[in-house]
Amino acid sequence: MIKSTVIMFFLLAGAIVFAYPFLWMLAGSLKPELEIANLWLWTSNASFHNFQQVLTKIPIGRAFINSVIVSLSTTLSVVVFGSMVGYALARLNFHGKKILYTLILFTMMIPFQITMIPQYILMVKLGITDSYLSLIIPTMMSAFSIIVFRQFFMSLPQALIDAARMDGCSELRILFNLIYPLSRSTIITVALLTFMATWNDVLWPLMVIRERSLMTMPQLVTIFVIGGEAEAQLGPQLAATTLLALPVILAYAFFQRYFIDSMASSGIKG
Repeated sequence: MIKSTVIMFFLLAGAIVFAYPFLWMLAGSLKPELEIANLWLWTSNASFHNFQQVLTKIPIGRAFINSVIVSLSTTLSVVVFGSMVGYALARLNFHGKKILYTLILFTMMIPFQITMIPQYILMVKLGITDSYLSLIIPTMMSAFSIIVFRQFFMSLPQALIDAARMDGCSELRILFNLIYPLSRSTIITVALLTFMATWNDVLWPLMVIRERSLMTMPQLVTIFVIGGEAEAQLGPQLAATTLLALPVILAYAFFQRYFIDSMASSGIKG
């Protein structure tokens, strides 16, 4: 009993320490400018004035739509293409499979900063800068998703796949009609991590997007905070940051059960 109480105390303390910065950000976005420096979360003068300033000064609604389009398009392509390549590496036999898998692992060791300039030059040569394509195409495939899907597909019974083949199912039909329903947690995990990474990306959009109407939400918020449009007021900055973080927090809160299930049931094995 005492041991459980001590464990719960430390878990509760850790949760408070972890959650406090987010709660302070939310509380600060509702406070008047002079009260933001106060570490207490409560204020009797709460209002949405800071949010009104953000909505007035920058087209954050349009930026939200841009981020949704880019993030959902990227997430869908990563799940579909990553699962197809992962299935091929896990269940199909072809020459060079091990070499291909090794190359995919190797690409995960290369920092994005190394490939950033060649990718930008390629986007310029293709003439697709200042468009959704320049944000979506470079992120349509993910080595991480391929590895996660491969490891999960290798854990499925081979007899299940052999039976589907004997019934005349094609490999794509086996993947989409048979394996996908069994892979819900893995699919949601890959989709959630991809969505969060794409939603929070700032560096690449800053390089390829100049048109304000095409800017993503993180890009616009960064320019708003650093570029001087917030006029050094902390309240509007916190309000803009809250609007940026809210979709990711809600997505994780809604899908966290599937994420935990996937992490508990599958791992990176040989």
